Amino acid sequence: MPSSSNGAAPRETIIPAEAQNVSESSASGHRNMWRFWSGACFVVLLLAAFGRPLLGLADYAAHSSLHSYILLIPFVSGYLLYLRRDQLPKERVADLPFGIVLLAGGLGVFAFTYWVHVPRLVLADNYYFVLLTISFLCCLAAGGFFFFGRDWMRAAAFPLAYLIFMVPMPDAMADALETASKYASAEVANVLFHLSGTPLVRAGVVFQLPNITIEVAQECSGIRSSWVLLMTSILAANLFLKTSWRRFALVAFVIPLAILRNGFRILVIGLLCVNVGPQMIHSVIHRRGGPAFFMLSLIPLFVLLWWLRKGETRARPEEPHRAP
Repeated sequence: MPSSSNGAAPRETIIPAEAQNVSESSASGHRNMWRFWSGACFVVLLLAAFGRPLLGLADYAAHSSLHSYILLIPFVSGYLLYLRRDQLPKERVADLPFGIVLLAGGLGVFAFTYWVHVPRLVLADNYYFVLLTISFLCCLAAGGFFFFGRDWMRAAAFPLAYLIFMVPMPDAMADALETASKYASAEVANVLFHLSGTPLVRAGVVFQLPNITIEVAQECSGIRSSWVLLMTSILAANLFLKTSWRRFALVAFVIPLAILRNGFRILVIGLLCVNVGPQMIHSVIHRRGGPAFFMLSLIPLFVLLWWLRKGETRARPEEPHRAP
């Protein structure tokens, strides 16, 4: 039987548990770092692949009265991710099934867009950017599942979901919302005119006032400010409220608030035309007054947010005092 030179039996090398834990932690850290930089490279490549459509989308948004907010959405989403950086899981495990499904969907939409967008059947700019932006977001989400995993994507769900507002509102949807808002605003304005004691004759969306006739046109629907107000309420609800029903209440409040704001704006313009002169229909308050009325509509929105947040704080149970 073999033995050592000094006659003692050979000893097995025992690795301490602490050393094993350090080794496993180091390996896990290297894997997570590799996934992070791989995901960053994937995003860079994706931006390069969609560079032309994204630059076109930015130019389209910059010259659109309805979609100019799109330029801010990536920065808002990035800031939300930064706020949640401590809540994001440090351990990243790839989720291939979700990633494959989203990547297939994104590439499918991309292929369909270019298959349809041919000289014989050219898509309008709006629908072209709608489809390509959806394709880009699907591929981006696929990369999140590939390199960061389901738990990470769940923790980052709201910041990533907020990117959906990068998709331009389809023209058919915008027309439908503008028409609905126009008629609803006319109804509210009719009530407000009667409450103010202003004599009028109404025919649909046309108001015959003492010295001027006003028609509530499609441009008076306030769809852009209403859409931005909706995005603001969703953002505020997620940042400042915890309970689902309070979040829903704040977002749902935007619909009557937007209609009331439009009706109030029609009332103000009508009263100015009656009491100051018909020339007020061409005044700044009519042509450029949208932002001012939008700021006014933020006041009741934030008052409701304050009230809901106060009720949420009051309903939260107090933590029991612990003995030192």
